[in-house]
Order: sequence, then structure tokens, then C-alpha cells
Amino acid sequence: SKREIKMRKLDSTKVRPLKSEQLLHIEDHDFALRPGFGGSPIPVGIDVQVESIDSISEVDMDFTMTLYLRHYWKDERLSFRSNKNKSMTFDGRLIKKIWVPDVFFVHSKRSFIHDTTVENIMLRVYPDGNVLFSLRITVSAMCFMDFSRFPLDTQNCSLELESYAYNEDDLMLYWKHGNKSLSTDEHISLSQFFIEEFSASSGLAFYSSTGWYNRLFINFALRRHIFFFVLQSYFPAMLMVMLSWVSFWIDRRAVPARVSLGITTVLTMSTIMTGVSASMPQVSYIKAVDVYLWISFLFVFLSVIEYAAVNYLTTIEERKQLKKRGKASGMYSMDAVQAMAFDGCFHDTDVDMDLTPFPDPCEEDETRASQTNISNADTPRLRRKRSLKGNVGRIILQNNHVIDTYSRIIFPSVYIVFNFFYWGLYM
Repeated sequence: SKREIKMRKLDSTKVRPLKSEQLLHIEDHDFALRPGFGGSPIPVGIDVQVESIDSISEVDMDFTMTLYLRHYWKDERLSFRSNKNKSMTFDGRLIKKIWVPDVFFVHSKRSFIHDTTVENIMLRVYPDGNVLFSLRITVSAMCFMDFSRFPLDTQNCSLELESYAYNEDDLMLYWKHGNKSLSTDEHISLSQFFIEEFSASSGLAFYSSTGWYNRLFINFALRRHIFFFVLQSYFPAMLMVMLSWVSFWIDRRAVPARVSLGITTVLTMSTIMTGVSASMPQVSYIKAVDVYLWISFLFVFLSVIEYAAVNYLTTIEERKQLKKRGKASGMYSMDAVQAMAFDGCFHDTDVDMDLTPFPDPCEEDETRASQTNISNADTPRLRRKRSLKGNVGRIILQNNHVIDTYSRIIFPSVYIVFNFFYWGLYM
């Protein structure tokens, strides 16, 4: 009756279906079930366009990527009549009312669908029931990195896609266009990495409680730019090692100068090593940069030890010379330790200080006579031996120490050989 028709129009609890829903016959089907439920698995094609790689974190061992994820499948329940055979395009409001694949990112830490100004979701339905479902997503996922060659390393990361609920008996994931299913923006670039390649692959994943699942892989290789680390780590370390060699040309008696230079270079190397370690994950194995910095630190440390050896041997030689002079003059003069206490430097007795006391005239005559008798009694062989010992001692004390002379050649030569071996091994 007219009254019943009027009451139906006034009933606000019943929402009339949209025209598009009426055209797709959404209310006539149960979309909680996948298409072809109970039959063969439904094939779902995937293609991906990578918009950008936003960041790579060595500390967190992950990467962040923004991409367009597109799904292709056929659902005959969504077929409709169309005179012009044109598809219909919808936004995200229709997604909740139909069946869509439940693809998720394996090893994902966080991800989201962009929603400015509205959710970036597109659904396109063709008259024969073919469906295109597209999303714009930013995802952060794990990347298992190996830093044994850092910073001369190449990292291989992958983003993995898989169905969460449907195993291979219900859903078959595959790349829609084979290797061409993965495309990238031409302007993708990273500050510390050079992107060597992008590739797509597929495989199977097994879970003991649910079975086998199809899994798709987005693989990409990242090669690190070395120039930044050359400027920040390698070049300063080289300069500190070379600076430590300057002490080999400083007079061995200049104790404050050589000790200060050695301690300064050691502390600077420690600062460089601490700065590099602070920006890296605390891994349990040795990295390539650790090898270089620790060996450079060893060279700097050995230059300090070298001067300690020179200082010790110089002190011993000076004490021997002072004892000889004391016996010859009949009394001991100020020793080397007392002399050094005045100005902090060692003194060569022949050049810097005259430590012998003023001789008595009588004692001088007796000494002169005794020396004449001793010289007459010496054989030529003994005279040559004493002359050789005196010359060697004079060379050691008056000139640069022989250890400094060898260090000027050995330290740079060994460091150059180490650099050739290091860069040849890791490059």
C-alpha cells in the first residue's frame, strides 16, 4: 500500500546501497571468502615501483623505503555489464566491503599507508572481474648487514612480501611481469651509498604450524661511498702517524718536546677511534676500519716507546762517561740525573757541560805523569780498541742516537707496506 511505501522511505535505519555497489552486486555475495573458495589457489600478481629509499641505518640495521605496491587478481563476483567495456575506479572506501589479498612485509619494523590528503589507495575493477589494487606505502624493514669490510663494504638488502593467512593451497603470489615487475625512479640516490642493482626473485617460506607460503623478494645492493670516511677517519689517522715520526728528528735530549708530541698523537688517535665506534653498532667482530685505526695507533704508540728506549740508553751512556771522567780526575762530578733535574734535558759532557772540578797544580802533574806511563805501556792493538770504543761512544752521545736513525727508515717503510697491503686486500 501507499502507506507502507511511505514508511519505508521514512525508515532511516536502512541505508540504501550505493549505485556502484548495486552495479557490482556486492550485497549478493559473501566477500569474507576468497574467490574460488574450495578450488585451486587464486593467483595474485604483484608489481612494485620503488619511489625512494629514504634512509639506511647501520646502528639499527634497517632501511626505509617508499613504494607503490600493486595487486592483480580476478574475482568473478565483481564482474559487471558495460556497453563500452570501461573499468570503474574507486578509492579506499570500497576496500572494506570486498575481498583483497592480505599481503604483508616480512621482517618489517613499521609501515604505513600515506593518507594525505586522503588514503593513497586505488581500486580499479574491469567488466570481466579483473581487479587492480594499488597502495602507496612507506615501510621500514630489517637488513642483515655484515660490517667486516666496513667502510669498504657492499650491503645486500631485501624487502620480502608474503600472504599472512593464505598459504600456497589458497593463494599463489607471483611477479606479474617477471623481472620487469620491479621498477625504480631514475633519481633515487643516497648520501653514503651507491645503488648498484635492483632485482626481483621469488621463493617459498615454511612455517611448522601453517605450512608453505609463496614469498616475493625485492633485492638491492648498496655500495658505500668511501670518500667521506677517507676525509673523516683514514686521512687524519695517516697524518697522526706521520706527525709521530717528527720526534725522530728532534734532539734526543729535548725530553719535553718529544714526550709532549708522543702523548698528543696518542690521544688524538684515541679520539678518532672513539668517534668512529660511536656511529657503528656494537658488533662482536673486527671491522676493516678497526684494523687500520688500531695498527695506526700501534705505530704512534711505538714511536713513544722508541723514545723511551733512546732516553734510557742515553742515560746509561752518559753515566758511563761521567764515571770515566770521575776516575780520571780523581773525584766524581755531578751525575746525569742531577744535571737533567736542572733543565729537564740530558747533557753531553763534551759539548754542553764541563762537569770536572778545577784541578790542583800538583795533582795535575801527577796525573800527567801517570797518563804518560800508561800510554807508553799500551800496545798498538789496545790503543786501537780504546780509540774505536771512544769514537762509538762519541757518535752515540754527540749525534742523534742510532735508534732514531734506524727509526726514520723503518717506521715509514713498514707503514707504506701496510697501506699497500690493506688497500689491496679490501678494495
